[in-house]
Amino acid sequence: MAKTPTAVIDDVFVKHLKNVLFIDIETVSQVPDFEMLNERLQKLWLKKAVFLNNEENLSDADFYLKKAGIYSEFGKILCIGVGGIVFDDENKPSLRVKMIGGDDEVDVLLSFKKILEKHKAGNNLMLCAHNGREFDFAYICRRMLVNGIILPRVLQISGKKPWEINHLDTLDLWKFGDYKHFTGLDLLAAIFNIPSSKNEISGDQVNHVYHVEKDRAKIERYCAADVVVLTQLYMKMNNCALIEEENIEVIL
Repeated sequence: MAKTPTAVIDDVFVKHLKNVLFIDIETVSQVPDFEMLNERLQKLWLKKAVFLNNEENLSDADFYLKKAGIYSEFGKILCIGVGGIVFDDENKPSLRVKMIGGDDEVDVLLSFKKILEKHKAGNNLMLCAHNGREFDFAYICRRMLVNGIILPRVLQISGKKPWEINHLDTLDLWKFGDYKHFTGLDLLAAIFNIPSSKNEISGDQVNHVYHVEKDRAKIERYCAADVVVLTQLYMKMNNCALIEEENIEVIL
C-alpha cells in the first residue's frame, strides 16, 4: 500500500526547504519583428533556423517570432518567478511567490541577483527549477554575462564538481538517470494531481502575448503559477502533502 504523503514535515527536510528557492523564467525574443534585427543577426538567425524544426513551414519572420525567445542569443528574460517556503511552529509550510518582471532585462536580472545575494541561506542557498539545468539556470547565466552582470555565487558553476553545484531539477529527479526521456511540468502536475498552471496561456504563446497582445501581466501570472506547480511537485516527489491553497501567496 502506498504511503500517504504527510502534511507535517520532519526537521531535517524543513531545514533543507528553507534553503531552497523555486524559480521559473519566461523569455521572449529581443525584438518583435525579424526585420528589426540588424543584418548580422538576421543572417545568424537564418543560419541557426536551418537546424530547427519548422514543421508548419512558417515564414522567416513568423518562425523567428515563434522560436527566437527560447534561445538566449536572440531572446531576453521578461520575468522571473521566485518561490520560498516558510514554516510555522508546527512545521506546517506556506509558500510565498514573488514576481520580478519588466521590459528592461537588466533591471529584472539585477533584482533577481539581489534576492539571491541577500538570502539568509548564504552559501547553502539552492535553486530549483523544472528542466533548470538545460534551460532556466543556463539562460539566466548567459543573459547576465551578455548584460555585463557578475554571476551570483549560486550560479557560478565553472570548475565545480556536480555535487558542489547547488541546483535542483525536478526533471532530473523524475528521469532517475534516464537521460533520453523528457517529461513536461504540466504532465507531471497531472499525474500527481496538482492543479495546472496552463489556464490562461501556455509556454509557446508567451512571445505572441508579449509582442502582439502587449499583455505582460498575463505572462507574469502564468510564470507565478508555474512556480507554484514546481514547488508542489517537489513536495510530492519528497512524499509530502501539497501546500494548502490558503497558505500560498503570490506577489505580482
